[in-house]
Amino acid sequence: MTTAQATLEAPARTPRPGGKAPYLHQIDLFRLVTFACVILIHVVGATNFAQDVGANAVETPLHFTREAFFALTGFVLVFQNRGREIVPGDFWRRRLPLVATPYLAWTMFFWAFSLVTGTQQPGSLEASMRLLLTDLVTGGAWYHLYFLLVTMQVYLLFPWIMKLLRATEGKHKWLLLGSGAVQVVVTLFMTYQWFGVSYETVTHLYATVVPYQFYTLFGAVVAMHFETVHAWVGRHRLLLGGALVAVLAGTEWYYLRTVHSGTFPQVASDPFQPYLIPWFLTVIAAIYAFATWWSGRRREGGRGARLVSWAANRSFSVFLVHPLALAFLGPVIPHVAERFGAPWLSAIIYVATLTLTVLIVEVLRRLPGSRALTGRPRLVRVKATA
Repeated sequence: MTTAQATLEAPARTPRPGGKAPYLHQIDLFRLVTFACVILIHVVGATNFAQDVGANAVETPLHFTREAFFALTGFVLVFQNRGREIVPGDFWRRRLPLVATPYLAWTMFFWAFSLVTGTQQPGSLEASMRLLLTDLVTGGAWYHLYFLLVTMQVYLLFPWIMKLLRATEGKHKWLLLGSGAVQVVVTLFMTYQWFGVSYETVTHLYATVVPYQFYTLFGAVVAMHFETVHAWVGRHRLLLGGALVAVLAGTEWYYLRTVHSGTFPQVASDPFQPYLIPWFLTVIAAIYAFATWWSGRRREGGRGARLVSWAANRSFSVFLVHPLALAFLGPVIPHVAERFGAPWLSAIIYVATLTLTVLIVEVLRRLPGSRALTGRPRLVRVKATA
């Protein structure tokens, strides 16, 4: 490694005891930006009509969040374990409960919530039990729980992902090219439903690892070559910033062209449209470049660093809870819309959703079942002693 590379990496990582992988502060900001965009896209969808061309133009680039999450998942898993021997049973016992427990808890909660609010009306106890079983298998209890289901699939596959990465050492670019080709085919299949496959069958694919396999491998390969990639990103931040603007412009142009050709706006902005693949890769790289720039300038113990650390610690909890907060705000949306209209409606509901979500999370983090409800350990007040 050159001296320039070592200098570049120094502020981005903090050594940890016990031979653990160093802590990358830029990942905290990456996670924070992505979760903020997740809430934004859900708010925009909840406060606008499906046929609104402008609202879907906003949602189109925000669809990067699911791909960014799985790239981040692949990256973190490999970065933490690239120097270790993976024992599948030990890894699964350590990792799976972190996601499986909140998944079970929130699936059952939203299943019951939908029955109480009338969102789902199965009609009988037997039908309700079948619905719960279906929700557990498909991640369909609420619109964000598929992410946890796919994450568990990544965890199950991870020991073999590591074996694949080690077996293809020196040929990772070919591995990504092959995976990328599969990604294009899968995306085309989901968009155009080849071979007479029904739409219902295609929609179930989003809750499997198949449509996200390339992004997971992309993050994993980056982690295997972290030092090289990190140094390259540091030298090319302006290039990545320019690419972000250019690809975003091209993405929006293609979306509008598709709509003007007669495609329904919500379909034209579907997250599995093939034209979005270049945007996903560009925005993931650009956010990481920005995060490394911030990380290199953060002051340990400074206000900004503390805020990012605090928010990153609660990011998974916020993800789990924010759809509930948005559902609570649902009855308010028509009244806000009548008084303020777009785009202020989305802005106001976004701030309200964030605020209410954080309040709920802070309460849940202090309850005995915090780990199941928030994915994080319970916050316990430390009493001062003489």
